[in-house]
Amino acid sequence: MPWWFWVLLWIALIALSLLLHVTLGYRLFRKFMATVHDLGDAGKRFSNFAPGGETSDVEAPVNTAEPGSAIFASPEQMRHDYLTAKAFRQEVRRQKRVQRKAERGQPQSLHDIEFR
Repeated sequence: MPWWFWVLLWIALIALSLLLHVTLGYRLFRKFMATVHDLGDAGKRFSNFAPGGETSDVEAPVNTAEPGSAIFASPEQMRHDYLTAKAFRQEVRRQKRVQRKAERGQPQSLHDIEFR
């Protein structure tokens, strides 16, 4: 085979390789831009929420302490605050459980029924 055939063959192989890399790069760029666009839409959608976090049907305890105030509080006060918050969280979970079982038509647990 003549020498110019090898030169043409290598030029064609390099050109096809470059074409493949450019095509893959273009597809990757398009997917990246679509992801950035979706991320921007999600940011706009979720920026409308209140910064306070989750809201629930149950009232939160009114006496919320400032961050760092536990250092200067008495152990009895901290124990009381901890037990109060723990009881509040348990009550919220119980109410959600009762509501979920009522929606599904499942029987209620005797522990969840209020005897008041």
